[in-house]
Amino acid sequence: MKDLLDQPYYLSPQAIEFYQKNRFIKLKDVLDSETLAFYEQRITKKVAELNRQSKPMDSRDTYGKAFLQIFNLWREDPAIKKLVFSKRLAGIASALMQVEGVRIYHDQALYKEAGGGITPWHADQYYWPLSSDKTITAWIPLQEVKLEMGPLEFSAGSHQITEGRELSISDESEEKIRQKLRVTDFPHIVEPFALGEVSFHSGWVFHRAGANQTDKVRKVMTVIYMDKDMMLKEPENDNQRNDWETWCPGASIGQEIDTPLNPVLFP
Repeated sequence: MKDLLDQPYYLSPQAIEFYQKNRFIKLKDVLDSETLAFYEQRITKKVAELNRQSKPMDSRDTYGKAFLQIFNLWREDPAIKKLVFSKRLAGIASALMQVEGVRIYHDQALYKEAGGGITPWHADQYYWPLSSDKTITAWIPLQEVKLEMGPLEFSAGSHQITEGRELSISDESEEKIRQKLRVTDFPHIVEPFALGEVSFHSGWVFHRAGANQTDKVRKVMTVIYMDKDMMLKEPENDNQRNDWETWCPGASIGQEIDTPLNPVLFP
């Protein structure tokens, strides 16, 4: 497994061009079934250990119904660290963004429970005190994701829209961004994910996920990367201030984010 995680993945010029235009891409056969089966067991076990969500589904707000969210598992399990620090994944991230290398911002498991609700329309970078748009998230399903499980949905090319960037994940973001996207020409892409398929999306592209209408948990691991030369910017909201303290502790505004929690993963 470690060999695959460190092997380069071939990206065609057409794939890089597609990402640059649309700011998302789905790639087939990034990981094999053996690797995914191993990490599904490790990550699921760790999510169960660390999950603090105790409210029943019908008493949670929209955000709480969307998913169980467990952060920085690379610090909790050395086996999971091998996946999160994979040169294969980080190399894809670097090539798609067309940067010299990438650091980790943080990882997170996103487990949408059976009967879990929608993940509203949003742009991730609302939460991040980062100085440029050179950010990308690898969305790694640990099993096949059929449409009824709530795969990630993208508004292709919507990183060009600035309206809605000030909204956190909420009922408001779902409604306002949906209304904005309805009157634009950006294609709405929602497809199932085959086993081994991984998507990559930028921090400012708008995306969402449907409800999990099955009796099985939708198990996904994510890794957020940033340009290795990324600088910390002055936070613009409380979420960005919290992210600074949590994921970039010790970083200084206007300086490169070079902290023990943000090592260079590629090259």
